[in-house]
Amino acid sequence: MITFAVIAIIIILSCILCTTRIFSGIKDDRLRSIPGPTGYPFIGNILQFITTPDNIWNRFRDLAKEYYPIYKYYHMSIPVVNILCPEDIKIVLSSSTHITKSEIYHVLEPWLGTGLLTSTGQKWQHRRKLLTPTFHFNILQQFVLTFNEHTQVLIKQLKDECSKPSTNVIPLIAETTLRSICETAMGIRLETNNDFSQEYMKSVYRLGELIVQILVYPLYQISVILIFTSTYWEHQKLIKILHKFSTNVIKKRKENFKENTDKKRRMALLDLLITAQKSAKSISDQGIREEVDTFMFEGHDTTTACISFTLMLLACHANVQNKVVDELKIIFADSKRMPTFNDLQNMHYLEQVLKESLRIYPSVPFISRVAEEDFQTSSNYTIPKGTILQIHIYDLHHNKEFFSNPEEFDPERFSAENSKGRHPFAHIPFSAGPRNCIGQRFAFLEVKTIISSILRNFELLPIDTPSSVQIISHLVLKSKRGINIKFLERK
Repeated sequence: MITFAVIAIIIILSCILCTTRIFSGIKDDRLRSIPGPTGYPFIGNILQFITTPDNIWNRFRDLAKEYYPIYKYYHMSIPVVNILCPEDIKIVLSSSTHITKSEIYHVLEPWLGTGLLTSTGQKWQHRRKLLTPTFHFNILQQFVLTFNEHTQVLIKQLKDECSKPSTNVIPLIAETTLRSICETAMGIRLETNNDFSQEYMKSVYRLGELIVQILVYPLYQISVILIFTSTYWEHQKLIKILHKFSTNVIKKRKENFKENTDKKRRMALLDLLITAQKSAKSISDQGIREEVDTFMFEGHDTTTACISFTLMLLACHANVQNKVVDELKIIFADSKRMPTFNDLQNMHYLEQVLKESLRIYPSVPFISRVAEEDFQTSSNYTIPKGTILQIHIYDLHHNKEFFSNPEEFDPERFSAENSKGRHPFAHIPFSAGPRNCIGQRFAFLEVKTIISSILRNFELLPIDTPSSVQIISHLVLKSKRGINIKFLERK
């Protein structure tokens, strides 16, 4: 009985804290003047988001259309301002002031710690400076060799799929990108169909679902309630699996680092971190794991989404697919060789295709910041210091003002001529400004390697289409039922 009483007291105190935070936001008239859906005392707009992941996704799209260029809602105790206009987004992302990620990212910290994605201030600046050399031109050239090796394994797998009426490409692409990121970033090679890698992929996906649940359900915001739920314990179990994976990767690389100090080998992100630890002691074991986990997350799931949606769009648009194939014929002629770094740089039309695919289906559909000082928007609203800001990249990319017929797939939007005069913050699949994605050149090289190799070997026929695919709210853009394509081997 005493235990229940203690729990009840803690819950009441937590609710009081939440209530205090609600009113601290509501009392600011500057926030009150921003339009948005009507909420309720104490719980804000949370009831509108307690629904299925696909309905949550659709709800945000409706709000963006109804309230453009700015709206607010209350996530229980927290006022959240959503900015949709490129000029306002520029104010936030181009600033060296508004670099702090919002509380939304805190739910990632049990998994990712405070690495490059989630840290701020001096720690973020130090980690960014430490990791930037990893993406130097010379190191990226080495990575292409690894991309090619893993892509060839994928090609063999896809040849076996040609006899089937359709193939869900996501599991195959996910396995390929996981093996690539594991070797290029961590220096460890996973075997195909490795049980450990399969468990990792399933754990990443399921953890993403649980994190969305924790963000959406109001009672889960109160830790003393969350810890008594099955969601919490499954969340903890999955984090242990993921941490075990990264810890093993680090351990193996450290052993390999000792044994091969004087031998030539391909550089990996982890080598840089281990060297920094040994020479300047500028990063701890925990810090190394934070960056390992961050790169495994950011370099695996996001790339899988980009490749999968791009393949679907190419399957649905034979004219675009043929134009990419023509470009590849100019580069390779009849040669069966694998692409070099320079070959990938010359795939200009394929790059247009990727930019358009990432416009329609941005791998990271939203990002979030905290206003570190008061600022004025282009629509004359004042955003108070401390306000959580959300930038819905998906809605930005589907803005008719900057992209006519935004649902239409048209890579010509990103030709040199058609790109002139477009607002520089109208298309930001890798974010922008000081906290833009550090690995975007890495990502483009990997994606080009995989897609160009697939198109040189297979013709893609549509099974799933943009109208049949259901997008769901997740950490990374996801299709509810996978992405199915028919593969025909090219003669």
